[in-house]
Amino acid sequence: MFIRIDQLQQTLDADNADIAATILALLNITADQLIAWRISRRTIDARKKAALHFVLSIECQLHPHAKPDMSTGVLRIDHFSSTSIPPQGLKKRATHNKTSAIIVGAGPAGLFAALALADAGITVTLLERGKPVETRMRDIGALRSRGSLNTESNICFGEGGAGTYTDGKLYTRIKHPFVRWVLHEMVRFGANPDILVEAHPHLGTDKLLRLVRNIRNYLLDHGVDYRFDARVDDILTHNNQAIGVTLAKGDQLHADHIILAIGHSARDTFEQLQRSGIQMEAKDFAVGVRAEHAQAWVNQCQYGNSFANHPALSAAEYRLAHQVKTADGSDRGVYSFCMCPGGLIVPSPTEHGRLAINGMSNAKRSGKFANSGIVVQITQADMAQANLGKDALVGIRLQRQLEHKAYNMTRAPYQAPAMRITDFINNRASGTLASSSYKPGIEAHDLHELFPTWLSQPLKEGLRAFDRKMRGYVSDEANILGIESRTSSPIRMTRHNNMQSVSLERLYPVGEGAGYAGGIVSAAVDGLKAAEEILKQC
Repeated sequence: MFIRIDQLQQTLDADNADIAATILALLNITADQLIAWRISRRTIDARKKAALHFVLSIECQLHPHAKPDMSTGVLRIDHFSSTSIPPQGLKKRATHNKTSAIIVGAGPAGLFAALALADAGITVTLLERGKPVETRMRDIGALRSRGSLNTESNICFGEGGAGTYTDGKLYTRIKHPFVRWVLHEMVRFGANPDILVEAHPHLGTDKLLRLVRNIRNYLLDHGVDYRFDARVDDILTHNNQAIGVTLAKGDQLHADHIILAIGHSARDTFEQLQRSGIQMEAKDFAVGVRAEHAQAWVNQCQYGNSFANHPALSAAEYRLAHQVKTADGSDRGVYSFCMCPGGLIVPSPTEHGRLAINGMSNAKRSGKFANSGIVVQITQADMAQANLGKDALVGIRLQRQLEHKAYNMTRAPYQAPAMRITDFINNRASGTLASSSYKPGIEAHDLHELFPTWLSQPLKEGLRAFDRKMRGYVSDEANILGIESRTSSPIRMTRHNNMQSVSLERLYPVGEGAGYAGGIVSAAVDGLKAAEEILKQC
């Protein structure tokens, strides 16, 4: 017999023996009747700071003769399994081994598409414009320490994609059978099994590096032609079908299917695709700043003084949102984005003379600072008034304009203009700053000069609203840094329900770059959906 217990409350100090005892008491059974149990979900209830506790979902296997009390929070289930079982759409194997696919981009969308296709017997070529994670890390180090940017190997470009150098968040709002399988596959390749349990799972950059390397080795062992420094500059076509790609080095490669998983910052590729007639459209996105506070303050604010340093709790995080009324009566969203507890703020530009920043955390989230993007929604109506054109790439032009301005505000390459949050709120450029994790360094500037009023005013109102929700958010000891501009792709490549571009058959735009995902898991799922469509044709 298999049953599930939901909403089981346990203290932060409860161990496995305590949980097992609670199960026996709740079900009114004896220890020999409980064959096995496991935690399937764990969340923290911090609504009452004096009584923080875990809320668990428990799956149990009972002896066939057990007669559990089913009256309180107990559901009967068919079975439970901790193994990775591919969803039905990915179980099919190609009926012949001549089908081939080129995957452009080795981020989560590209890597998981490659896994599914290689396991199905498809001949796969995986092309990554950047470098392997091992050498990519050295290029990122050079940018942080010396302000030296490699435009092909950085936070955004390289094996693993932009998500490799973030907090490695795996939380997603999408509901799809592939989500659970993605998490199981990550565990198979080295992720902590806790990601299958936690309500807001994360990996951390240090663990992501190992995981990506393990996936690469698996793909190589299974015959994937895995290439680095292989930027795609054009799509080869015949009879309105994609038949291959042209690399920057001049090589031409051919395949039956092309998956485009290029990421949200491949601006040069977007421009080339537009010139080639690939249909795309501008979409809403967001820009803003990175806010940085002491992690100790965030812990106290979220957990209370009694539990702020409890060993069972990881570094606290937050998720904040506020709607600002605009002059025309509409709402403009201001929200936290990619919050990184115990992390660092890092430079994430991809073009010389333009600055962008992002946040990252390692698995232990043990740093002294917490940072989060605080961003303002930008709509198509805003784009229409920006005098930057009316085509699909108008959002990229606004990003570039703001990034160029941020870069030119400071004296040293890729330093970040920054301001105390209190100074920003009070329209006061004091010229002083709180401590920061950001390298190559921060420089005091009035950030009102960076943003147009229609962005700075909602940002200011949003910060005030956040202070009402988390008292002390607006503080002399906290900075905001500019500019957080790569929240998502500002374009969407239009596609049919079969995942293929409306402009070109057998071209599959997927992931964040194509405008259909917003994180590691959702991008991986989108790549798998393209693989599923290809397998339907085999």
